[in-house]
Amino acid sequence: MTATPQWEPTEQDITEARVTDFARFVDQDSDYRSLWQWSVDQPAAFWGALWDYFDLGERPEQVLSDDTMPGATWFAGTRLNYVDQVIRNARTDRPAIIYVGEDSTTELSWAELIGRTAAFARKLRSLGVSPGDRVIGYVPNIPEAVIAFLATASIGAIWSACGQDYSAKAALDRLGQLDPVVLVTADGYRYGGKYHDKSADIAALRDGLPTLRATVMASELTETDDGELDTEPVEFDHPLWILFSSGTTGLPKGIMHGHGGVVLEHLKAIALQSDIGSDDVFFWYTSPSWMMWNFQVAGLLVGATIVCYDGSPNHPKPDMLWDIAARVGATVLGTSPGYVLGCAKAGAVPRKEHDLSALRLVGITGSSLPPSSSLWLSDNVGEHIQVASISGGTDVVSAFIGGVRTVPVWPGELSAPYLGCALDSWDESGSSVRGEVGELVITKPMPSMPVAFWNDADGSRYRSAYFETFPGVWRHGDWITITDHGSVIVHGRSDSTLNRHGIRMGSADIYQAVERLPEVAEALVIGAEQPDGGYWMPLFVVLADDADLTDELRERIKKTIRDEVSPRHVPDEVIVAPGVPHTRTGKKLEVPIKKLFQGADAAKVVERSAVDDPALLDWYVTQRRT
Repeated sequence: MTATPQWEPTEQDITEARVTDFARFVDQDSDYRSLWQWSVDQPAAFWGALWDYFDLGERPEQVLSDDTMPGATWFAGTRLNYVDQVIRNARTDRPAIIYVGEDSTTELSWAELIGRTAAFARKLRSLGVSPGDRVIGYVPNIPEAVIAFLATASIGAIWSACGQDYSAKAALDRLGQLDPVVLVTADGYRYGGKYHDKSADIAALRDGLPTLRATVMASELTETDDGELDTEPVEFDHPLWILFSSGTTGLPKGIMHGHGGVVLEHLKAIALQSDIGSDDVFFWYTSPSWMMWNFQVAGLLVGATIVCYDGSPNHPKPDMLWDIAARVGATVLGTSPGYVLGCAKAGAVPRKEHDLSALRLVGITGSSLPPSSSLWLSDNVGEHIQVASISGGTDVVSAFIGGVRTVPVWPGELSAPYLGCALDSWDESGSSVRGEVGELVITKPMPSMPVAFWNDADGSRYRSAYFETFPGVWRHGDWITITDHGSVIVHGRSDSTLNRHGIRMGSADIYQAVERLPEVAEALVIGAEQPDGGYWMPLFVVLADDADLTDELRERIKKTIRDEVSPRHVPDEVIVAPGVPHTRTGKKLEVPIKKLFQGADAAKVVERSAVDDPALLDWYVTQRRT
């Protein structure tokens, strides 16, 4: 922890921030910590005020009629539609979407977006699609995916999608659970300079979905309806979409969020936390498989221009995202710690090589951002750039912690809990802890918590996922430290905790130290309890192309961990690996690999279709001790 911020808001930042305007609206202190405390002490007052601030229409006097978790009831009797908030922010002076492919760039006006959405909504109705039916997408990150989602939502049907990097089996594991009636897809996509034809996968997907009434190709979503886009008012918690967990064990869990909860949460996260508005160009590198795609689409809720890119972040050069950000005039760019580290290792200096004068905020998610990478952004992108590292998840399709325009940024730390998020750090007995590692918990409900899991009629899977450890309190599964200045450090998943000699440690701390070494492309650490009572903690390293694991490098890796983390974090062995397996949204498979090394059957601990490179699992199986 450091007491020196790398970025601090100016008086102008604070005065002009949307969150400051909101504080005035609710007659609260504009100091963010005080405003946050009010928002969690008085959740009904906060969420009701948020509804009024964004003028979402008439609302019931009682905002929160049951505050238990799970089962909280929000805005009972209210009817609305997510798409209404998009329509009311339509404008004529700038595009709604900028689409960037590896070989072209096009713009879609707000009129075209709404007209094409209206036309597809009319087609869905003609196919007999009604509220509650499922429309699915097997699509790249293209404007047609946004159009299909908005059309689906506008009639009260439920959207669910995954990207075309998924195989047919992986897509069926998710979308096949939903008994969908319409499939929206594309012939293929271009990535890394190559065209990937998906016709065979589409055929296999259709064969596995007997409930389909129609398949619509993205190329068909060009018709424009000159009439108004009619929307279907639905209940506050009527399902908007179904997102899926990583699905590393068993079938992925389908997580449903309601129209009202998403609208409120995303308006808060986009407008108040990220300070994104109608003058912004919002570009997050993402895929329809990942909740950040849904989060980026929320830019339309505030009239921002969003950027869809379906190509490689590294083709034809390592700093491709910065190049795109410069070309489209992005004011907000979102990426991952891995991409930032890759740019640093490649020697990129984006501030010199691209015109990033419009850029004011870099968002980071996916894993913890090391202090060194955070400082690299200041040095090589711009000292004026606010680094907003965020952490949350598919579970709430938003963040619990992140940046805000009125709070400083400390290297390697997330600036503050989000408004309305009653975040705390608890020890095993359920007591709050500060300045030390604890479990991330949420002690009061939020409207964007899932309305249900798919095919979980009695709610048992939902309760098991979040509420078994601390009944009535959401346990998220992350280790965090809340600092003395109110920021938060995320140490990694608590279910993959390293626990050596009774000392709990986060794997993220090790990765931050090791992956900065030029010879190390990526690393994976596990801690496996042994049958004889011992504890084995190996570190697997993927080496850069020109590197070898010499004795000198092995000792330098250990010394780096010892010096930058602690002696307890030094691994028992350093082992060269051909790669690190991830979920398809980029998370390292620490828990399944740990179970493999404890003797579990590979077929039972991980679903191969959920892994980005399933063949890597076989290599780890061969490394098991006998």
